[in-house]
Amino acid sequence: MSFDTLDIVLSFTAAIILIGGIVLAMYRKARRREKLMAGELPPESLEVLEKRVALYSLLPDELRKELHGRIAVFLDEKAFEGCGGMEITSTVKVTIAAFAGLLLLNKDFECYPGLNSILVYPDTYVASNSRSKLGGVTVVQKESARLGESWTHGNLVLSWRQIENEAGNVHCHENVVLHEFAHQLDQLDGYADGTPPLSNKSAYPEWREVMTREYEHLCREAEHAVKDVINWYGATNPAEFFAVTTESFFCNPLALQRAHVQLYELFKEFYRLDPAAWRHKR
Repeated sequence: MSFDTLDIVLSFTAAIILIGGIVLAMYRKARRREKLMAGELPPESLEVLEKRVALYSLLPDELRKELHGRIAVFLDEKAFEGCGGMEITSTVKVTIAAFAGLLLLNKDFECYPGLNSILVYPDTYVASNSRSKLGGVTVVQKESARLGESWTHGNLVLSWRQIENEAGNVHCHENVVLHEFAHQLDQLDGYADGTPPLSNKSAYPEWREVMTREYEHLCREAEHAVKDVINWYGATNPAEFFAVTTESFFCNPLALQRAHVQLYELFKEFYRLDPAAWRHKR
């Protein structure tokens, strides 16, 4: 056997070993997820859900069971880091994981594959100048006080004080965790443009038509200080419109359904959930 042939054989063997290792790792990860999804949360985690996550009380039993699994997978795969003296407790982890998991219910989405760590500050924090891509346009963000932010790859940042103010109140119409994780869904295709990956190509024309019309409507209302169910912050850009509407969809669904019928139905189809029905039953 010549040296050239030997090199080819060795390279081919190394490639097979590498591919085999990747396949094995994927198999083990899938099996671990299946086990976590089928398992039970510890009593202390269930207590956090019942006492601190108001939306949990509205969920049908079958969705509660799925949410338990989603929380378990999230806690297993994502890292938490306290910033500014923040202590990361099980309460912090479970509360955040609950809202992150809520957005994944009834869907085949991965558990936020681009997200590695959740950084949690005790209160409002100041972020330095940064550049981010929104709809293909580079946006320069100056130093400012923030309650949360979602990066395309790597980290997501949250204020615990804000989470505590919102999470336990079933009548609160805003939710910073839902907002930032909605950005994560939007960014699954690599762009923060207000259009997350949809179930099929035929859904995109209606999505763009309804979202564009509703976004432009909110921009006009914000310009003339006309109050809407959707927070005016959604008029910042299409990415923020998707995130803010997600907050309204889960936290103020009856009002959103009355004021924006087509928009509510669009989000109902995307999320494969009907929060308005949960409120009616309650």
